[in-house]
Order: sequence, then structure tokens, then C-alpha cells
Amino acid sequence: MSGDGHMAEAVVEQPLTIIRGPRVYLVGRQVVDAPTVATFLSDHGVIWKTDTRIPAEQLVEMAGRACYMSYGKGRKTNREFIGHLINVGHGSVLEHAVWSLLFTGVSRSFTHELVRHRHFSYSQLSQRYVDESESPFIEPDAIADDPETHEIWVQSVEAARRAYRALVARLQERFRDVPDATLRRKLARQAARSVLPNATETKIFVTGNARAWRHFIELRGSEHAEVEIRTVALMVLEILRQEAPNLFGDYEVRQLPDGTKVVFTEHVKV
Repeated sequence: MSGDGHMAEAVVEQPLTIIRGPRVYLVGRQVVDAPTVATFLSDHGVIWKTDTRIPAEQLVEMAGRACYMSYGKGRKTNREFIGHLINVGHGSVLEHAVWSLLFTGVSRSFTHELVRHRHFSYSQLSQRYVDESESPFIEPDAIADDPETHEIWVQSVEAARRAYRALVARLQERFRDVPDATLRRKLARQAARSVLPNATETKIFVTGNARAWRHFIELRGSEHAEVEIRTVALMVLEILRQEAPNLFGDYEVRQLPDGTKVVFTEHVKV
């Protein structure tokens, strides 16, 4: 305990944790209120029955048919209807299908690029409130594959960890007169985080509609995209193609000469 009565926080250094692969969790999807849909159809004297059981695909079809009141008319299957929307680039209708995904094991470099996608909603781990003293770090394969570059990277990360711990301890002492312990820690961590590298692991919750996810997959699944975000884009595609094949089934994954994979579709910028 310090002389002013504040309890000094003990810091026990843990071995460096290195993460070399992200994880993507599908944590939220929509549901359809069938009774209300039935009421709407009855109120307007139309009959409509879709052949898909996937809520996102149902909502996109229902929204698209609302534009022309074409319930029970024209293209019969959901796949045909959505395929037509994609073919003609009527992408706004795809915005009614929404999913929430949680990304972990990703770097701050990754999230700096991800948040450029303005049509997503984000909630990211806060370095002001969360202690990063023992945070894992994301090592790029290009560094991990070579022992010498790996060692340089480890030394740099370890130096940043030591500096962060020292700064947090010193700053908490500096703010010892702040009575609120949570505020005291926040003031220390928000300043000390300035020495943490882009390789610091983070977690980010992302919600977006089908159109936004398609845009992300196309841009970040490209061979021109950075390796880490391309890896995540391919994982997102795998999840959403299983989740809603009529909305994401036009994508294919191709392998480049270097063994890496990229995304391709003939229907870009829907």
C-alpha cells in the first residue's frame, strides 16, 4: 500500500502470446414476423409464398416485391428473384438483410482498415478500460516465416509491453489523488496505450447488411488487399455463403500461383 492509502497494483509479467490466425463468429441474424407478413398480404389482397426458409432471403424478396407489388407474380423462386436483383445491380434491396459478426484474434492494423467501411456498425475493445499488459499480439506470416525477422519482431513487441507496464504504473501513481479507482486506471491506460504497436490483438463486433458485406468481401477478398484482412474476408464469405446462398452464392474462391486465395464474382458493386 502506498503512503496515501492507495493499494499498489501488483504486475506479474506473463509470457508473450502470439496469435497467427483470426476467428470469426456469426452472433446475430434476423427473424421474420410471419403473422405480420400474413396480415400485410391479406390487407392488400395478395398471395405470396416463398420457397426459402432463410429469413434474410425472405426479407430481401419481400422488400423487392414491395417495389412493384409483384407478390405471386413473375419469378417464382427466391433464388431467381434475388439472382435478378444481383444481375441488374438493384443492390439497395439487399440492405434489408443484416448479420452481426464478432472478429477476434485480429490486429489494430486490421481494424484501422476495417473501419474505413462506413456502412458497418462497430463496437471495439476499449484500450482505455481494458488492461493491455498481457494482451496477445498478431504476428504476420511474412515475419513469422523467417527466424531473424521473427526475433526482431519479438524484441520490439516485448519492449512495447515493458514500456506500457512501466507507464501504467507511473501514471497511476501520478493520478493517485483521483478518488475513483476506475477513473484512475482509465487515465493511466489511455495515455500508456500510445506505445502499443499495431500488432496488438483486439476484438471488434461488426453489424452490416448484405450489400455492405458484399462490398467488404469484394474489396478485401481481392489479391490487392492486405493479407490479414483478406483472410478475414474469405472467412466471412464462407460463413455468409452457407448462411444465405441466394445472396452470396455468386462468389467463387480462386487460388493464386503463390498458393493464397482470392474472391471473384461477375456481379461487382451490386
